[in-house]
Amino acid sequence: MSKYNIFRFACLTALWLILCYLLISTRGIDFMVIFTIIVSGGIVFVPLYKKYIRKKE
Repeated sequence: MSKYNIFRFACLTALWLILCYLLISTRGIDFMVIFTIIVSGGIVFVPLYKKYIRKKE
């Protein structure tokens, strides 16, 4: 991965973490919040993994 792609991945991860923090701080922790965080992580990071990480194998 190039440095530009690493920077984009880091920015996207930071944004996702901030949004997860805001969700937890406003709603508290319950099953729906945990489920939402897991599903959103899958939607955000699985395509990136398939495009950049698994491509090298």
